[in-house]
Amino acid sequence: MASIHFLKAIEMGIDTHQEPVVYMREDCHICRAEGFNSNTRLLIKTDTGALITTLNVVKSDKLQHGQIGFSKIAQQRLQVSQGQPVSVGHAPLVESLSAVRKKIYGHALSDSEIHSIVIDISKHKYTDIEIASFLSICAGGRLNTDEIIGLTRAMVDSGKHLNWPGSERVFDKHCIGGLPGNRTTPLIVAIVSAAGLTIPKTSSRGITSPSGTADTMEALTRVNLKLTKIQQVVEDTGACLAWGGAVNLSPADDLLIRIERALDLDGEGQLIASVLSKKIAAGSTHTIIDIPVGDTAKVRTQADADRLAGLFTQVGNACGIHVRCIITDGSKPIGSGIGPVEEARDLLAVFQCLSHAPQDLRARALMLAAHLLDLARQCGMENALQQATELLDSGRAWAQFQRIVEAQGGLKSLPDARFQIEEKATCSGVIQAIDNRKLSRLAKLAGAPIDITAGLRLHANIGSRLSAGDPLFTLYSESSGESDYALAYYHDNPDIFEIGEL
Repeated sequence: MASIHFLKAIEMGIDTHQEPVVYMREDCHICRAEGFNSNTRLLIKTDTGALITTLNVVKSDKLQHGQIGFSKIAQQRLQVSQGQPVSVGHAPLVESLSAVRKKIYGHALSDSEIHSIVIDISKHKYTDIEIASFLSICAGGRLNTDEIIGLTRAMVDSGKHLNWPGSERVFDKHCIGGLPGNRTTPLIVAIVSAAGLTIPKTSSRGITSPSGTADTMEALTRVNLKLTKIQQVVEDTGACLAWGGAVNLSPADDLLIRIERALDLDGEGQLIASVLSKKIAAGSTHTIIDIPVGDTAKVRTQADADRLAGLFTQVGNACGIHVRCIITDGSKPIGSGIGPVEEARDLLAVFQCLSHAPQDLRARALMLAAHLLDLARQCGMENALQQATELLDSGRAWAQFQRIVEAQGGLKSLPDARFQIEEKATCSGVIQAIDNRKLSRLAKLAGAPIDITAGLRLHANIGSRLSAGDPLFTLYSESSGESDYALAYYHDNPDIFEIGEL
């Protein structure tokens, strides 16, 4: 039988993100007796709970004898108090890691193996390095269709499920991303719910982008809603615009997204499973998937888009959700604002049909809303587009958005960034291309989406004719250091905007 050792818990106040870490003295008798060293996986227990953690070994003067330090997330998950005795021992073997190693060597995984991996990740049994290994084997087309279906089902099973009594058909929408400023979802949700469709939209935060729908909506209202609150909002308005991570719909996916963001990775199999598991767990029966295609979008070629659309449809059918994929133009940014607050400004302008509202954002939102209306009513795209346009132009969509926002906690005032720097065109000509990936990185280096005011506002887009000295974009940040860092990147990458004569 393994020996049991007790130490007193000490809160270290160290932020280790979502990976629980504990700290022990380098001369600790338990470390020596048990052979613990840095990165050893430990099982920490109290009378009321247990947690698998990663060990860091510290110098002797950082802790007293008989103490064990806890990072913030470790303390929160185990709910230990200062000085509380905890038992310390070796963590049990995580058997599903053998399946990860199996896949690393190129072998297909069974449904049960995938299920065990997902469940262990959702129970926080994997280190960040181990999660990164799993994500790597999901990337680059390494999952076959059966594995993607298995991963989708496992991610659905790992969390809660929403049900919508009285609504036989529940609708949703998702864009796979890659276009800065492409914040169509709130517009679509307001338009189609004003038309009578039920659309409980739970969105993620930005993974590789300067803002996700949840980030932009959080600049406008409360999105961190409990399950009962989401249900009430949908009952009252027919829709919601909430952060999915708050309701535990697919907890393994939320843990994977955190590592994907750090790796700047969004693998095909994981992408499909992530999107569809959230839709299914949210109770959706019908969804549209926007797949932008462009030289600097996530999907580069029409062939890749066709393949991805086919996989989405096939996996959706196997998992019981009707999927319609729309392949769209991904050659340039959409709208003018990039980053949570600036994208929110564009949304409000389109909702209120203001003269300065970005027309490309309006047109794209109307087109996608028409697809949802056609999916629901089989009325034909021309008729559906007329319905969507009338709902927006009449103010009914804006009124519906206000109803949703009020039900979620009310409309916030948008703050201004502390630092605003206007960059000008250095030569005359026509903008022939914009690198979406580098433009997104520019906004992220300015602080988006962590700082909601950070990002940028475009004063020109592809096709715009400029003279030297004309405004090109304004950069927003909350610190001079971030401004300097972002602008240094911009000046080192002059190909973000390709200006020349047609």
